[in-house]
Amino acid sequence: MVDNKSKMTVLVTGAGGFLGRYIVEELLKKNYRVIGLARNNYPDLISKGIELIQCDIGNSHEIDGLDLTGVDAIIHSAAIAGVWGDKDKFTKTNYEGTLNLIHLAKKFCVKYFIYTSSPSVVFGQDDILNGDEKMDYPNSYLTDYASTKARAEKFVIEQGKKKDIKTISLRPHLIWGPGDPHLVPRILEKAKIGKLKQVGSGENLVDVIYVENAAYAHIQALEKLMVNSNLSGNAYFIGQERPVNLWDFINDILVRKKIDPIESEISFTAAYRVGFVFEKFYKLLGILKPEPPMTRFVALQLAKSHYFSHQKAIEDFSYCPSISIEEGLARTFSGNV
Repeated sequence: MVDNKSKMTVLVTGAGGFLGRYIVEELLKKNYRVIGLARNNYPDLISKGIELIQCDIGNSHEIDGLDLTGVDAIIHSAAIAGVWGDKDKFTKTNYEGTLNLIHLAKKFCVKYFIYTSSPSVVFGQDDILNGDEKMDYPNSYLTDYASTKARAEKFVIEQGKKKDIKTISLRPHLIWGPGDPHLVPRILEKAKIGKLKQVGSGENLVDVIYVENAAYAHIQALEKLMVNSNLSGNAYFIGQERPVNLWDFINDILVRKKIDPIESEISFTAAYRVGFVFEKFYKLLGILKPEPPMTRFVALQLAKSHYFSHQKAIEDFSYCPSISIEEGLARTFSGNV
């Protein structure tokens, strides 16, 4: 166990975001000195006793103006997520922003860099059943989010195999929990307006991860990297104690919010074709917002299995989700955090 009494300093990017806030909380619990980096100002974070820097990581001029003297580690959770949008924005934040941070870290001799990646970096068009870190990147991607995260992860891993900075890439899958602005709200919104249909057979299994487990995994990885530099340059899948049936999980969420379970369905083939048509139409008209009602990537995510082995994370940094799926759901929908 790392002795934190020396007040090691950790910079957390995306500190105002969903995962970033939980990472900040976990670091504070362990007595780290925390600096948050975010695009916007968050007085509530400052009130917790952290220093907050406003900065766009995709802006090299803003990044070049930062002074990271005394920073020991960076946990980089900032990203633009989504299945649709401006390719340049995805590239600038997710890829170029990561490069900017690595270069800045090296300039100020920051020793450790934990990168929040995504399993989407290995997701092609087939089911993934208990996939592990030996999986290769696909030849092409259906979203700019996945392609830019993959490019960034490759760079982080490459840098971690050198001597001047130690890196780990984590791939948490479908993060949810109290304060979730993405997964659960999107499910509820579509269900309330009758736009949520089961895609495919309804038998697909997927990994999910409760936000506190995802946050704590970042600290576990960082602390292990501090004492075992041989882990540098590795990527790890992290998730819950077991995969869930996606549609049972979604229906459980709906029932907890007193919304009727899904009754209508559409075949994967039909959803994929509809997604293709919407993508062509939106691109033709140059529509970036809102995202299409269906895309090929979403059809694949909703119909295919995609779950992973977490054995490597268990062996290398003792990863273990301390909050079960059932407890996580109870906390999420009862307000007890």
